Amino acid sequence: MASKLYKKILIATDGSEHTKRAIDYGIETAKSTGAKLYAIYVIDTAAFASVPMNAAWESMYGLLRQEGDEATRYVAERAQDEGLEVERLTVEGNPAEEIIKYAEKNSVDLIVMGTLGKSGLDRFLLGSIAEKVVRSSKIPVLIVRGKGGR
Repeated sequence: MASKLYKKILIATDGSEHTKRAIDYGIETAKSTGAKLYAIYVIDTAAFASVPMNAAWESMYGLLRQEGDEATRYVAERAQDEGLEVERLTVEGNPAEEIIKYAEKNSVDLIVMGTLGKSGLDRFLLGSIAEKVVRSSKIPVLIVRGKGGR
């Protein structure tokens, strides 16, 4: 029985182990509601703002693009194993802003994300992407903690 509550679910991933549990929740929710899934990975371009474009920058950018492809492919393969339709995308910008912008532009009904892979000093300095999404999104957000409670 398909639910009218969720027709489109966006799963935000950073490719870390911490997001795998959130991916499972997103897939299970889509299975039970008949929703279409979208998997998004955001290359944080703010990290490159003060770095001059050179071979090292291009190499790092290439690695991040590859990481995004692998992260969204993981979501797609898991979803397809469950018979679900999924659309993958990698975008650039501020992660929280891009997740919200995509969700609003595409009439997503639910954003699912883990606490992502940032912890310790990175989280203190950058702030939690999940927290920023929760605070700024008009769309419901499901935050799933990793197995270690993160």
